[in-house]
Amino acid sequence: MSLSKHNFDELFSEVVKQQASDLHITVGRHPTLRVEGHILSLPNHPVLTPDIARDFIFSMISEDQQTEYLKERELDFTYSFRDRARFRVNLFHQRGFPGAALRLIPPYVRNFEELNLPLILKDFTARQQGFFLCVGPTGHGKSTTLAAMVQHINQTRQDHIITIEDPIEYLFTSDQSIIVQREVGSDTLSFPRALRSMFREDIDIAMIGEMRDAETIATAVTAAETGHLIFSTLHTNNAAQTIDRIIDSFPANQQEQIRIQLAGSLAGIFSQRLIPRIAGGLLPAYELLVNNNAVANLIRERRTHELNTVIETGSEHGMVEMNRSLVELVHRGEITVENAFAYSTNPKGLDRLL
Repeated sequence: MSLSKHNFDELFSEVVKQQASDLHITVGRHPTLRVEGHILSLPNHPVLTPDIARDFIFSMISEDQQTEYLKERELDFTYSFRDRARFRVNLFHQRGFPGAALRLIPPYVRNFEELNLPLILKDFTARQQGFFLCVGPTGHGKSTTLAAMVQHINQTRQDHIITIEDPIEYLFTSDQSIIVQREVGSDTLSFPRALRSMFREDIDIAMIGEMRDAETIATAVTAAETGHLIFSTLHTNNAAQTIDRIIDSFPANQQEQIRIQLAGSLAGIFSQRLIPRIAGGLLPAYELLVNNNAVANLIRERRTHELNTVIETGSEHGMVEMNRSLVELVHRGEITVENAFAYSTNPKGLDRLL
């Protein structure tokens, strides 16, 4: 048995039906979904051969993209299935065989309440300038959180917003604000180039898909210093690690300057994890660092290792510690104690709180 175009459509339909977050195409395995954080094989579809995997992949991309994929051995893009679903797709090769990972993009931008996000995030959307980062592992909702923040601005402020993404995920419709969405590769050559152009485009707010290199970070921080509100993501575990990662991405002779700039321009850092919910689905646990004089001083004085203590004792400033967020979810009966420990970055501290 092989997979035809009709079978491919059935596979996409099954992703939507199962409300899966991801679809994995790996040679030697059945097509595989991720549902509520768990891997689920689809035995009703045949084991994927190299030919089937290639046919599936080529059914989603143009001839030019096929050429690029075969040359570069990987490719990122978005794919729409019959106006029923959009996917963020990464194509790759493993052991010489083609493979694909598809992330389902929800059909609309959900708000803070629907995502169970803290309403204090609205405070950051009201700022005129600053640098706000949403961090955490891959697949834990960073882009979704930033989309909710951008949409809230779109509905409540009259501003000019730009998103720079690779690829574009959520599609926004201008409401109170004007929203321009640029995709790296098709609309601009790079994140830094699009950011530099922003200064000539009368932009108030920018959402950058990811801080990938020192040039992007430097341009974003400068934009935040010069009257822009900047949102972005990083693959880091917490606020302290995020600041260290940013500074360490620069050569030693530039680190002091970026440290000073970051201390002055940072608005906050939101770190989140999606935890399996007892009732089904996923629920965010989070850490929130709010930049104030104490935080800025620690950044300037190279004492980022003390930031965890500031977060633990900074609830009156709106700060939230990850372990306290986990404990609250346990006490509300939303998540299990076992999952709280599994997702905690400080299990010993969690044990004391429980």
